[in-house]
This record gives sequence, C-alpha cells and structure tokens, in this order.
Amino acid sequence: MMKLMNKNAMRTRICSTAIFALALLATTFAFAGTKAPKVVTPQNVPTFPGTLVNARYVYVTSYDGDQFNTNLLEEDRQAIATVQDAMQKWGKFILVYEPHQADVILMVTSRPSEDILAVYDAHGWPQNQYLWRMMGRSGLQPSEAPLVTDLEKAFEQAATK
Repeated sequence: MMKLMNKNAMRTRICSTAIFALALLATTFAFAGTKAPKVVTPQNVPTFPGTLVNARYVYVTSYDGDQFNTNLLEEDRQAIATVQDAMQKWGKFILVYEPHQADVILMVTSRPSEDILAVYDAHGWPQNQYLWRMMGRSGLQPSEAPLVTDLEKAFEQAATK
C-alpha cells in the first residue's frame, strides 16, 4: 500500500511538472506570437534643417580635403564627384567650387566599412557642427548613392512643411 502511494505521488509530481512545463511553453509561444508585425521601412532619415531649405549654392568636399588635394584618397575623390553629379542632376542647388561661395557645405567620406554624407551651414564652417548626417555602407558609389537619395528625401520633406 505504501509503495502504491509513493508511486501515485511520483506520478502526480511528474504530471504536475509536465503540465507546468507545457503551460510555460504555451505562454512563451503566445507572447512571442503577439508581437506587432515589423514594418519594413527604409533607414531612418533624419529631418533636414529648415534653416537651409532656401539655400541655393552648395560646395562638396571631403573631411580629408577638397577634390584637388593631392593627398586625398581616391575613394573620397570619387565620393565628391558622385555627390557633385547627383547635386547637378537634382537641380535644387547650384554647385560652386569655393567654400566661401556656398550656403551649404556637403562633406563626404568613403571607406570600405562606411560612407558618410554630412550637411553644414557654410556660414561658420568648418568650426560649426553638422546639421544633418547619414552613414551607410556603399552609400556614395558612382552607380548608386543612397545617401544622396536620403538627403533629397529629407530636403523635400523639410521644404513641404
């Protein structure tokens, strides 16, 4: 009789443990399944500064120097040319080749790990802080420049406000 009680107690304990484990597993799956669907959106594009929406003249350079600097890396020289071409095609700004002629300074860097496109107010440059910046891998390639596309989108959104 004692063995039968121990056997029943053991069965009850095993069943209770199994039921608890199943309940815990079911709860985990229930919470995992109730997540809101992830919205696939492009990279978060910061808002373009409204103070530069009326700017007309743009100068494109690199953090390591202008396109005529003999010490400039070829990747940066190509990034400058890519951004200049994109600005001319876009038509919102007039490209200038001297920083003192510009309202806006676009600074670029192109590295295998990451490209950078930053916007500065030309009045106070190079001492002032960037006002808009995007970074991304292969963001300033000659065939495709998604960072410039992001700049155009941010500018258009700021201009419509």
